[in-house]
Amino acid sequence: MHSFWWLFCALHHVIWAATMLISIQAMPPEPPVRCYKNGCNLYNSYGVWGDRKDCHVQNVTYPTTEEELRLAVAYANQNKLKVKVVSQFSHTIPKLACPATSSGNSMLISTAKYNSSTEIDAKNLAVTVDAGIGLRQLIEAVEEAGLSLVAAPYWEGVSVGGLVSTGAHGSSWWGKGGAVHDHIVGLSLIVPAKQSEGFAKIVKLEPKDQIFNAAKVSLGLLGVISKVKLSLEPRFKRSIAYNFTDDAQIENIYMDHAKKYEFADITWYPSKHTAAYRYDNRVPLNASGDGTYDFLGFQSNSILISKSIRATEKTMDNGRSLGGKCTMAASFLGVKKLVANGLKNGLIFTGYPVIGPQGKMQTSGSCLYSTAADNSCAWDPRINGLFFYETTAIFPASKFGDFIRDVKKLRDLKPDNFCGVDIYNGFLIRFIRASGAYLGQPEDSVVVDFNYFRADDALTPRFNQDVWEEVEQLAFFKYGAKPHWAKNRNLAFVDVQKKYPNFNKFEAVKRQLDPQNLFSSEWSDEVVFGKEGVKSDGCALEGQCICSEDRHCSPGKGYFCKPGLVYKEARVCRYSSSPPSPFSVGSGSDKNDL
Repeated sequence: MHSFWWLFCALHHVIWAATMLISIQAMPPEPPVRCYKNGCNLYNSYGVWGDRKDCHVQNVTYPTTEEELRLAVAYANQNKLKVKVVSQFSHTIPKLACPATSSGNSMLISTAKYNSSTEIDAKNLAVTVDAGIGLRQLIEAVEEAGLSLVAAPYWEGVSVGGLVSTGAHGSSWWGKGGAVHDHIVGLSLIVPAKQSEGFAKIVKLEPKDQIFNAAKVSLGLLGVISKVKLSLEPRFKRSIAYNFTDDAQIENIYMDHAKKYEFADITWYPSKHTAAYRYDNRVPLNASGDGTYDFLGFQSNSILISKSIRATEKTMDNGRSLGGKCTMAASFLGVKKLVANGLKNGLIFTGYPVIGPQGKMQTSGSCLYSTAADNSCAWDPRINGLFFYETTAIFPASKFGDFIRDVKKLRDLKPDNFCGVDIYNGFLIRFIRASGAYLGQPEDSVVVDFNYFRADDALTPRFNQDVWEEVEQLAFFKYGAKPHWAKNRNLAFVDVQKKYPNFNKFEAVKRQLDPQNLFSSEWSDEVVFGKEGVKSDGCALEGQCICSEDRHCSPGKGYFCKPGLVYKEARVCRYSSSPPSPFSVGSGSDKNDL
């Protein structure tokens, strides 16, 4: 009976993936700002911030022009209000966009309605857009003009201002690289000003300007981005194929792979000893093919299926069932091979390579657009669907191989422990070039993303959470990886400012443009200045701290603070059926704080 149940779950998962292929409608996400009688709340797309506390503000304004945007900043400056900007989307996991203060003196500026202007300069291969314009809207405009945007993040549910200010990226070591901010050739920033200047002014920046490299990745801390000018190239097509193969050589060949293919990436499924190498290069515009990359995970789902998948995963996690998770992971990987991860030659996938125009291959997000009430993005918080963490670490290219070797050592102790990450998307490995941006990457880098189960309740421990905590600490502490600014749990940002050699230059520009710190908040300071939160009971369960005592985990439920299995300096919450000895790590001493 037990075996039959897991067979049913695996079959259910296959049906879910197949449903994603044929579903063409979705329940669009709710707007991130929702207002009530006593003010407004800002939410991210998952409905829950890292600390599970609401972001409450008194007012929100919706400018439609650059002048209205300037007047909003002027109002905040004149009235000494903390101010942040949010777009029509809200996919940032940390609370960078939350201006809330204990005094309540804060406001939000939404660029959801500031999205009408797109000026294409075909002669000089550039486009200038309002910062509130969505990525898909931008791509369609430039493609219609016979041009292409080279770099874009894989998820298209972002605004142009939001994606450049947080360092969003695709994958490439070629040309200017995979980070969108390195394709910026001009930018307008609205900053506080003197009363004689109307309390706010527009600063137009070009690469020759001293503060340009601070403004390219600004995290919303310098002012409000109003216009972005991006470089373009003549329209082109891409040819993509996946090779699902053994993972034995990832740590030795990742650099060669990135150098050989312009838009290379690798997806690693550690529990299955499998790596999917993406062979992705541009081809001439007259190459045959009109394919699309409609990534499987970003297609719309039946709400019933999403709820069922979440319920099944919760049951497995609560029951500490490795077998169930591994069956689920195997079925999901099988479907991804079958449908090429969402590549389509036409209506469906019929074979490699899939060739299509850049605008249809570079980014995905079809679950965003249609209106059927019975379909949605799988993580929509209204449906109690998928709920997960996303860890994204950015490594100097030379260190990434050793990280993979350590993760393999941890995996090889018990491969089934890694099935939980393979239920999602394994380890997605991408490549970005060195950047001049002060908060960008100072050297050619490798980015790894992985998603994993998050409990409904903050104080509910997760089965095998020690594994992901050790991987997390391997990345950020042993190998000094930098956290993606728009993702990650709070602990990833501990001492982050020490990892950026130009951080002091960014701070100097911040003092110059925003001397009153209108665009700072306790939430953004927590991320940008890498302050570990106050330690309390259960704080390590959701990455709000690194455990140093058992009480930071959940000793009442059998989770105690323990050293890592491979990275001995790590401190993780591990399940044990028997209490630790009084002299073990975590018994009450803080001497092992990281």
